[in-house]
Amino acid sequence: MRSLTLKLTLAFLLVGVLGAGFVALLINWQTGQEFDAYVQDLYQDDLQNLADRLALHYAAYRSWDGINAVLIREQPEQETRHGRRWLAVTLVDAARTVVYGSRQYQNGQTLAPQLVSRGMPIAVDGQTVGWLLLDKANARESAPDALPPGDAPAAVSPESSFLASVNQATLLSALGASAAALLLGVFLARTISNPVGDLTRATAIVAGGELGYQVPVRTRDELGRLAAAFNHMSADLARANQQRRQMTADIAHDLRTPMSVILGYAEAFSDGTLPGTPEMYGVLYQEARLLSRLIEDLRTLSLADAGELPLVKRPFSPRDLLDHTARAYGVQAQQQGVRLEVAAAADLPDVTADADRLGQVLGNLVSNALRYTPAGGRVTLAAAASGDDLQLVVSDTGRGIPP
Repeated sequence: MRSLTLKLTLAFLLVGVLGAGFVALLINWQTGQEFDAYVQDLYQDDLQNLADRLALHYAAYRSWDGINAVLIREQPEQETRHGRRWLAVTLVDAARTVVYGSRQYQNGQTLAPQLVSRGMPIAVDGQTVGWLLLDKANARESAPDALPPGDAPAAVSPESSFLASVNQATLLSALGASAAALLLGVFLARTISNPVGDLTRATAIVAGGELGYQVPVRTRDELGRLAAAFNHMSADLARANQQRRQMTADIAHDLRTPMSVILGYAEAFSDGTLPGTPEMYGVLYQEARLLSRLIEDLRTLSLADAGELPLVKRPFSPRDLLDHTARAYGVQAQQQGVRLEVAAAADLPDVTADADRLGQVLGNLVSNALRYTPAGGRVTLAAAASGDDLQLVVSDTGRGIPP
């Protein structure tokens, strides 16, 4: 069973069936209890009259011997009161043993005290000698005189028909509730599973390389927010991929420049066009260093992208970092006619960070600033503390880099 829709549908159906079944059982039990109480009250006078007659029999014979014939004789007197019906009763002696049974209780059966206590007591000389119980069958058609009521064929009474109708209505209601639960389960299951299916297909599409794929946001609930988050993630992936391509193109361009210079000089040296002078070798050395730095930058970028860029945090002086960066690029700035200066207080508090990585970031910023600042311009390294924060700033008087 792999379908989420099927699982949810069956879960809703199971809950509906269990709930409907529990309610049906509760209604059936409560109806039976209330109806038994109603019938007991309805036939209270008849039971009392019959109990009085049975008490006279016991007073005369001091036993329940021959009681079957007495009940068969007495029962017809009840017919005129309830239209060709006679009461289905059980007679129990003082020891709670059935002496006149019925279809509910058999002769010789011993009943529990809580069952006997519901019956009509039969008293003789102030002592209880038995109980007369009204059967749950309530009433049946009158039986042949030759058969005791316990052996009489049963016939459906109005009371039994009423209970059967109630049970049938309860069953139909339970079936209807189960069907409604099934329909509601199918609807809710599809409501839940359709967005999940959209996300599953979209995930496969994105995994196949179609970054930026969007799924429809159908609702505003958790599933809707999940779909919106997926769309945001997909858009970020597409944007990051585009930035990666652009960055790769930029790095390739930056690598091509020193490589072209090195190849050009190497070719000129090899064919004798240019003589090898210390100045030429110095140019080759600088271009080779630039090429090495670009390769290291590319490696650093790949580590950062993979989340494996190590950070060695330690306390250091931000003023020392700025001074070191200024000294490292001082020769280049002097050659370009650009003034490189540090504008920071000498007593700046130490900070805890990766000084090497920050130096690399500052170096890149200073290198770009020198590249786009004309001769006579100025590049400034500054630092300012604000509470627990420290801001490092590289500013220049050049035309800037287009965003």
